[in-house]
Amino acid sequence: MAGKYELYKDAGGKFRFRLKASNGQVIASSEAYESKASAQNGIASVKANADSQTVDLT
Repeated sequence: MAGKYELYKDAGGKFRFRLKASNGQVIASSEAYESKASAQNGIASVKANADSQTVDLT
């Protein structure tokens, strides 16, 4: 099973998403968004940019 995005409302009523690995572990969490549409755009951005190059800053 592949990972999944979970879109939810936090305790303050703002929208957030988290990315969970196939084992259920949270591997990424979003900032708070005012609207559901903005959170969905955040998910789309992660999907579009997830295959970007890795920059080693060590």
